[in-house]
Amino acid sequence: MLLAVDAGNTNLVFAMVDETRTIRARWRIATDARRTADQYAVWLHQLLELEGFTRADVDAVIVATVVPRALHNLEVLSEKYFHVTPMIAGSATAPYGITLDVDEPGSVGADRALNAIAAHDRYPGDLILIDFGTATTFDVVDGDGAYKGGIIAPGINLSLDALVAAAAKLPRIAIEAPADTSVIGRTTEAQMLTGIYWGYIAMIEGLVSRLKAEIGRPVTVVATGGLATLFDQHTSAFDAIEPDLTIQGLALLAQKARP
Repeated sequence: MLLAVDAGNTNLVFAMVDETRTIRARWRIATDARRTADQYAVWLHQLLELEGFTRADVDAVIVATVVPRALHNLEVLSEKYFHVTPMIAGSATAPYGITLDVDEPGSVGADRALNAIAAHDRYPGDLILIDFGTATTFDVVDGDGAYKGGIIAPGINLSLDALVAAAAKLPRIAIEAPADTSVIGRTTEAQMLTGIYWGYIAMIEGLVSRLKAEIGRPVTVVATGGLATLFDQHTSAFDAIEPDLTIQGLALLAQKARP
């Protein structure tokens, strides 16, 4: 079975994926580049057992990371505790196999390339991919599966943290869908939620509209990331939601890369 590891700026996701590319289990831990392979192993060993797996069930490991400092300890984890050499997404061991049609292909994050691979495998034609992570990214993929570029905006939690940090009297609030569609808040907390939530809805709809106009062809909009379902309650901008798009991309990449 494949152990797929997606190391993002905020969280690392570990997933057990079977030969049909079905995710059998997944776990999330806060990203910390100082965490050692031994620490990962202790944590992961207990979670594997809780789901009925053992370390011996893992016969391949693939890693994608946008945090270079985290890579070494993940490689040691794979070698020392699973006895396999990990495939690294985007390297010679697991090349993307898609065209990165941008001015600086080397700067494209692994997660964005993997999202493009997975979405192109599932949906025909031109695509707009929206990933709600540490940053909110909008990526454009053409009908041939080539990555054409996109947009990077601050993530919603990052924006909220900056607002609270810069304004001494503003409280920390939870991100949630408003109870109604009114944009006139009558308390400080309601006004903050309106600004964050409906502000992001307006950004999503506005940028998707501009991207569609620039592409000039029918487009499927696919959203991923934990907050996608939250925004889907009050916008029709998304055609599909794929919560595990990056892991799906890793599974597809590993399937092509393995002998």
